[in-house]
Amino acid sequence: MSWQLDKAHSSVEFSVRHMMISKVRGRFEDFEVTVNFDENNPADTTVDATIEVASINTREPQRDGHLKSPDFFNADAYPTMTFKSTKVEKVDDNHAKLTGDLTIQNVTKPVTLDVAYEGKAKNPFTGGETVGFTANGKISRKEWGMTWNQALETGGIMVGDEVTIHLEVELVKVTEEVAEAVSA
Repeated sequence: MSWQLDKAHSSVEFSVRHMMISKVRGRFEDFEVTVNFDENNPADTTVDATIEVASINTREPQRDGHLKSPDFFNADAYPTMTFKSTKVEKVDDNHAKLTGDLTIQNVTKPVTLDVAYEGKAKNPFTGGETVGFTANGKISRKEWGMTWNQALETGGIMVGDEVTIHLEVELVKVTEEVAEAVSA
């Protein structure tokens, strides 16, 4: 069954260590996700996502500019990153492992996200079915060629290698009415 992303109620966020003493949090504002969620057989679910790298937002324009530069994402040369699922492994009735290929800067590596099914509700405004998911995972930014760093006077480094990924996803079941409204 096809589901449409409710972008107003979804987010693609990350965090990474800064100066070894705190975490910087950020998000990508522009992304598209296509999910074919099979409620009866979650293992048959597929996920395809595209994220616009230039939409990065850490609430600090100078840092965002640096993250878009060749030191990190190289947004001019590689404007998008993608995720394409390859496997869904059900853990229990409300949890699964979603494995897929994450491509950043033409480097593709497998990533596994821990997914929690947050439930289903009938939207009081549209009358349609809505489901929610949370997904979390960790990657090494160096595996995608993002190796820039700076040594600190006090020892240690400016930017941690491990990036924590956090997704909140709300999906609306595509019915004939929804499909007609989207195509109009």
